[in-house]
Amino acid sequence: MSKPKLLSAENRVCIICEGLEEYDYLKKIKELNRWNKKYSVDLRNARGIGRIFAIYQDRFQNGSYDAILIFCDTDKKPFKPYLEMKEKIDEFHGVAKGKISNQITIFGNPCTMQIIIMHWANINLRSNSKTVNAPIIAQYTGIKGYKARDKQREAMMSQINRGNYSDMISRVSNLSHDYRQLNSSNFDEFMKYLEGKNTDWIEKINTAISEK
Repeated sequence: MSKPKLLSAENRVCIICEGLEEYDYLKKIKELNRWNKKYSVDLRNARGIGRIFAIYQDRFQNGSYDAILIFCDTDKKPFKPYLEMKEKIDEFHGVAKGKISNQITIFGNPCTMQIIIMHWANINLRSNSKTVNAPIIAQYTGIKGYKARDKQREAMMSQINRGNYSDMISRVSNLSHDYRQLNSSNFDEFMKYLEGKNTDWIEKINTAISEK
C-alpha cells in the first residue's frame, strides 16, 4: 500500500478519535492554539473503537492527509479491541504487527480520563469504569456523577486551559509508554510532535508505510 500524497503547503493531519470524550478533549486542546501552525489538524469521531479501522482505511485511500493518527483507550487486559484495531491497520498496509500502528496510535491506559485528570492532579486511575472514577473527577473538577454526558463533558473541557495543559504534559510525560502497563500513555509524545516544527515524524510514518 503506497503512502498518501504529501501536500506541500501544510502538513495535514487527521486524528481519528474513539468517541466523544476523545473528540471533545482534542477539540479543546486545538482551541488552546498549542499546536504549531505548520499543522492543519482534522478531528474525526469514530463513535467506538470497532469503527476506527473503517474510517482509517477510508481516510487513507482518500489521500488528503500527510498523516492519520488514532486516539483511543486500551481498556482492560487482554486489550482485545485495541489490539484487533491495530492489527487491522498493519494488515491493511501489509506490514508486520506494530510497524505502522505503533507509530500512529495515541493511547491511554486504562482510559482517556487518565490523561484528562492530570490537568488537575497527579492521579493514577485504577479502572476505566466511570462509576469508579466519578468521585475522583468530582473531587478535582466539581462535576458530580460523571458519566460523560454532553453537559458534563462541556463543563470539564471549560476548565482546561493553557496553564493546566502544561501541568498535564509534565505529569503524563512521567507515565510509561508501554500500553500493557496500568497508568500508561504516549499522549505527551504526540503533543510534542504537534507543538514542534520538525515534521520528521510524519516522514518516518510514511516511509514505514512505503516499505514492505
